[in-house]
Amino acid sequence: MVNPSAAIEDEERHMTDTLYPPSSRELADKRRALAPETEKTFQAFSRQVFADGALNAKAKQLIAVAVAHVTQCPYCIKGHTKAALRHGATRQELMEAIWVAAEMRAGGAYAHTAISLTAMDEAENQSKG
Repeated sequence: MVNPSAAIEDEERHMTDTLYPPSSRELADKRRALAPETEKTFQAFSRQVFADGALNAKAKQLIAVAVAHVTQCPYCIKGHTKAALRHGATRQELMEAIWVAAEMRAGGAYAHTAISLTAMDEAENQSKG
């Protein structure tokens, strides 16, 4: 008997593999070759952003993991999760940060119901009037 969970995981892994090519040195080199100064500037910017400051590097990486889940960037999710772990984040801290991101995303959808409700009222008033 086929395990349904395994079949779904295989399908998801295949879909991800075909949708997002794996990071590689070759792709990084191509990106750098096409815009070397921009690449250099971006890397410096990234190093500065994630350096210890008012927030330590661990906190910044936890924020990055949360944001990466909201922006749904698989490269960012993977890279910043590993970076957060290197900076001492625990699995529990990572999961909590991800839940904060999920709540904020859901909260945004909930808050935007005000726009739909207002539009419904406007449409109803126009039809009456």
